Amino acid sequence: KLSPLPKRAKRTYLAMDKDKEVIGYVIPVFRASLNCCHKSLVCCVASHEAVRGLMEAQEEEVTEEGIQYVAMRNLFVREAKEAMHVRVEKKTRSTHVRESAERVEMSKTMDTWVEFRRKMNPDNLTHRPEFIVKPRGQTVWEGKTLKLHCTVAGWPKPRVAWYKNNVLIDAKAHPEKYTTESNYNMHSLEIKNCDFLDTAQYCASALNIKGEASSVATIVVKSRLNCLFFFPLIIVAAAPSPSARGQSLKTTILDKFEVAFGSEGETLSLGCTVIIYPTVKNYQPDVVWSRNSVPLKPSKWVHTHWSGERATLTLVHLNKEDEGMYTLRVNTKSGFDTYSAYVFVKDADVEVEGVPVAPLDVHCHDANKDYVVVTWKQPAVEGSSSILGYYIDRCEVGTHHWAQCNDVPVKYARFPVTGLVEGRSYTFRVRAVNKAGVSRPSRVSEAVVAMDPSDRARLRAGPSAPWTGMIKFTEEDPTVGVIPGEPTDVEVTEATKSYVVLAWKPPVQRGHEGVMYYIEKCVSGSDTWQRVNTGMPVKSPRFALFDLAEGKSYNFRVRCCNSAGVGESSMPTGEITVGDKLDLPSTPGNPVVTRNTDTSVVVSWAASKEVAHLVGYYIDCSVVGSNVWMPCNNKPVKKTRFVCHGLTTGENYVFRVKAVNAAGYSQSSHDSEAVAVKAAVSIPGKPNGVTLLEAAKDYMVLGWTAPANDGGADIRGYFVDYRTLKGDVVGKWHEMNHQALTTTSYKAENLKENVLYQFQVRAMNMAGVSKASLASAALECKEWTITVPGAPVGLHVLEVRDTSVVVLWEPPAFDGRTPVNGYYLDLKEASAGEEGLKAVHEKANKSKYMKVTGLKPGTSYVFSVRAQNLAGVGKPSAALGPILAQTRPGTKEIHVDVDDDGVISMVFECSEMSEGSEFIWSKNYKAITDTSRLTVVTENGKSRAIFNTPSLDDLGTYSCMVTGTDGFSSSYTLTEEGESACSLELSQMCASLVIPFKNEMAMELLEKGRVRFWTQLEKFTSACEVEYVFNDVIITQGKKYTMNFDKTTGIIEMFMDSLEVTDEGSFTFNLVDGKAKGTTSLVLIGDEFRTLQKKSEFERAEWVRKQGPHFVEYLGFTVTEECNVLLKCKIGNVKAETEITWSKDCIEIAEDDEDAQKIERKEGELTFNIGKISKADAGIYEVFLRDDRGRDKSTFSLTDAGKVSFMIFCGDTNANSSSQVQITSTEHGIILFSNVTYHHEELRVGWLHKYRVKSGVTGEQLWLKINEPTEKDKGKYAMDIFDGKDGVKRVFDLSGKAWEESLNLTGNVWGEPTPEVSWTKNEKELVPDEHYKLKFEHGKFASITIAAVTTADSGKYALVVKNKYGTEAGVFTVSVYNPEEEEKEEKKGHQKQNTFII
Repeated sequence: KLSPLPKRAKRTYLAMDKDKEVIGYVIPVFRASLNCCHKSLVCCVASHEAVRGLMEAQEEEVTEEGIQYVAMRNLFVREAKEAMHVRVEKKTRSTHVRESAERVEMSKTMDTWVEFRRKMNPDNLTHRPEFIVKPRGQTVWEGKTLKLHCTVAGWPKPRVAWYKNNVLIDAKAHPEKYTTESNYNMHSLEIKNCDFLDTAQYCASALNIKGEASSVATIVVKSRLNCLFFFPLIIVAAAPSPSARGQSLKTTILDKFEVAFGSEGETLSLGCTVIIYPTVKNYQPDVVWSRNSVPLKPSKWVHTHWSGERATLTLVHLNKEDEGMYTLRVNTKSGFDTYSAYVFVKDADVEVEGVPVAPLDVHCHDANKDYVVVTWKQPAVEGSSSILGYYIDRCEVGTHHWAQCNDVPVKYARFPVTGLVEGRSYTFRVRAVNKAGVSRPSRVSEAVVAMDPSDRARLRAGPSAPWTGMIKFTEEDPTVGVIPGEPTDVEVTEATKSYVVLAWKPPVQRGHEGVMYYIEKCVSGSDTWQRVNTGMPVKSPRFALFDLAEGKSYNFRVRCCNSAGVGESSMPTGEITVGDKLDLPSTPGNPVVTRNTDTSVVVSWAASKEVAHLVGYYIDCSVVGSNVWMPCNNKPVKKTRFVCHGLTTGENYVFRVKAVNAAGYSQSSHDSEAVAVKAAVSIPGKPNGVTLLEAAKDYMVLGWTAPANDGGADIRGYFVDYRTLKGDVVGKWHEMNHQALTTTSYKAENLKENVLYQFQVRAMNMAGVSKASLASAALECKEWTITVPGAPVGLHVLEVRDTSVVVLWEPPAFDGRTPVNGYYLDLKEASAGEEGLKAVHEKANKSKYMKVTGLKPGTSYVFSVRAQNLAGVGKPSAALGPILAQTRPGTKEIHVDVDDDGVISMVFECSEMSEGSEFIWSKNYKAITDTSRLTVVTENGKSRAIFNTPSLDDLGTYSCMVTGTDGFSSSYTLTEEGESACSLELSQMCASLVIPFKNEMAMELLEKGRVRFWTQLEKFTSACEVEYVFNDVIITQGKKYTMNFDKTTGIIEMFMDSLEVTDEGSFTFNLVDGKAKGTTSLVLIGDEFRTLQKKSEFERAEWVRKQGPHFVEYLGFTVTEECNVLLKCKIGNVKAETEITWSKDCIEIAEDDEDAQKIERKEGELTFNIGKISKADAGIYEVFLRDDRGRDKSTFSLTDAGKVSFMIFCGDTNANSSSQVQITSTEHGIILFSNVTYHHEELRVGWLHKYRVKSGVTGEQLWLKINEPTEKDKGKYAMDIFDGKDGVKRVFDLSGKAWEESLNLTGNVWGEPTPEVSWTKNEKELVPDEHYKLKFEHGKFASITIAAVTTADSGKYALVVKNKYGTEAGVFTVSVYNPEEEEKEEKKGHQKQNTFII
């Protein structure tokens, strides 16, 4: 054991040159006796151990010293003694050999130690990081925790960072997921609660000034549910490039989403643009969305998307559970950036007035084999009465049937559900009920499986080893019939007025089969035990008892049972009194409201003092005087501070708070003090544009521009600071003025000539002093020699409108050699660039204000002013702008009012006044100091300037500005002509007291069936008001009536969307203009009203019809030259998806119907070609148009009665349209026929012929057949046609050449490809000539015509067709006979002439 070294002065054994610079180090020599050599070795080794420990402790403190010096200084901290006693001692040879061996061993030890130190911490050399121990890849189950380890060498000490798939892991940002440690060059990364998303490549990167090194390990996380079939996907990703790890990335979030509002059932998207600079190829940040600091995972309700530049979060089918603070966090290797905003979700409209809204946050707890506890949160709105309780519904997963779990509503927001089927999954929902009815159901809970907790735990733990493919069987103990033991630890876990929940532990002795349980109860004071669940034992070690008497005390115990019997009972629970153990929360403290923005306030309150298991707080607000309370949040918040958004600017609100827990709501707190919703006052922005206006030997005049943002309050003054500059030396800032300046210019005095100065300015309002402006350029204090005036200062604008603006300024601080005699105002569009300023006027303006007109609405402008004296025009002022030419919403103009007594006043109103705002009246833009001419009265946001004794002295431009409103102002100019006109008008009105009308009330019908009542006034003032009356009842603007009074033209209008039966009566306009009055009326009654009403209804119906597809021309008919009947109509406003349907006799004509081929559509016209009309075509035809915009219908009746018109129309052409009689041959004889263009049943046809013939009609052909003709059939044949008006006779002479007609035979042919056709006679192919004419038309009609048929043409004919698939022939026989020979065989008889009428 070594004694500690004595403390004494240490010497540093460093080798130095003559200039005292370190060039190395000296190893001290230990002088000692040979007997102490071994001891010295031990001492040396111990010394090195101490050096090592001290060195590692001091490495963290090394900051700015040189690396070599630090290494050498830290290597030897233990000093050798200054003097060592030398002692001579005799040694034997064996001792010498032993000591030599020990010295060799010590030398080796020292060499090893020096090599190790050189690697871990070189003496005078630095080296890049090196992994001594690399992280190893691992495979783990879900839910487990793993650690990656590595050891890194290098000098200086490397910094180690961990990456996941090239993304830096920020352990501080995600402490619940990652933990990193670095101790003595050993580094580790701990990943907690692994899931599948943690499957990735993890990289450890070490970096120092000499370079970097990295090592990659792959982590695979296996799913515990699919362990037998899951093959993990290893994510292959390149390690972060050195450029990506070596650069510092800056994250900027742009296009930020604001506070959002949505309603239940809607879809809401939030998004931000993320810019990462500099851009690193293939580098993607880690984008995380969270709600109330809880990371969101993609689900059917939550969708996230990262496009590389924009992060988007989409909330599908909003529910109140989605309300909260949403945060976007962008993690990079250099850190992270976040942005947050609140999302409010409004309840969907209730179906029945007064019912409560749906509960929220339904969750399941303590699930067992047949039991689960369902919890939820109470809604913010109870409805017209307090909530009486809640109904719980359950639905088995895979079905759509919801079953109610409780018959009586439960008041407690927690309910045990029993009777579940083991192994099945369930979802739950909750409905609230009050006196008005039942609310809509809540969002369904996540599915929960009814199973034993131990089975669920084993499932979560996963298999203990990978699957080996081997199944082992073990024999069960043959003993059966063991009665289970008694349960233990029976206790009451929940007790309310509605139910009591028991819990216990299963028995140790339960046999080889599962056990079930019987529950028994005993009323306190009796010895009788009653079994509660006699019919059905329960499987779970949980049970809920209902129907207990409130206030009574009970004892409970449990028995186990199985197929062998019922076991002994457990120990009783002891007396339990039925009643709520959880009390309602106490009332929260009084809320305190502070202003925040134009649409929000901050509400703070003291927490409830007596509350257990607090769920949160609900905040309600009400507009003062309305007595209508609205919820500010629809999801309870646990903090005692909440920002209420979505309020109306300028309205006064009061607030109250109530607490809620599972037992219910607390009493609402007292109402807060009323607060107006306006932006909170903050410090102003920085002034800008500090410039030099004038300079002398010992002073300089400075000017600047007021800040664009005044912080919501008037600027009360400015403070100027200065500092001196001498070469590169910059002095400290000093204050120049201790009292605030009220102008935007300042004369800095007592300066030193030819010294450079810099100045900065700070603005002040009631909230405080702003930050300093940018420092001016270096300004030298020396006297100017200029003669022209300086630049005007203090430019500002008033009365900004769409086309005009008033610019005001202050004179320059330096007039030049002569006084200023005018000003020039210049302007340009802000987008015109640096140059482009043009003078607004040619002549100098002597006033210090000017109204600029003719501006372009919505365009921004920049203004500048130049001063002029006799010497010339000075430099332009600092630019003012850009100023947007746009009338601010809510701006009103000054109007002149004349009361009943003839008192003239000017009135100005402002709806956006804040605390401390004032009306400032001025004349010719100078403050009014003489109150004898004008009296100002201000109340309720309205200021009235009353002329005491109007005269010509009051002429001028009067303006009014409202402070603290960012530019609300207006002006009114009184000229001599205007004053005279006003006085004359006043005198006329006071004398006549009747307002003259240019046109009395009239009425006209407009498009859409709207009705316009109007009149026009001849003379009136701007104070004229109109009262609209119907049947002696005053009516106001709303959904039914729209009023307008154009005071520039004097036209008064009232519009009505439609006329209804109740609108019959008298319409009146009552006008009041000071003391003058006027009335005009219009009476609409009787037939006149009813006619107008029908016209209005028709016009509106037509307009509504034309908004969708409609008929421009309804269904009608036309007849073509061929006597074809066409039904046609024209349609309009038709889209591609418009459905067009035809029907006949209420039966739709489908696409595959024969009639569908008759329908055509061309250029907005629909036609239906009936063809030749017949009785079969009679019926009612309809056309329907329909799409998502509307529908229309057109009908045409073609009945028997309607058909007459067609007969009359077509009658003149029926008979005359018949053709001459023609002849054709058939296999039975010959046919005489005539074709008519149109044939119908009323057409009468008669043939004059012999008895051996037959006549008839086929289609449009009138025919006469002669079978087996003979010579006796020769002669003239006549056909009489009568159409009801006229008759036509057609004659045909069947003799001579006509008797020798040809024979025509036709066959239909089909085949693919088209076959080849040939004809044969007696098996010889026929060649076409004058006697035989062969035709093959359209690829399917083959015909043969035999001219001048004789007996020689008799024979066996065949039609032969063939293609590459085969050949087929149609065979037939032609027999030609001589009629004279047959005549001899016939008996002679009388020939009769017959006439047939068809």
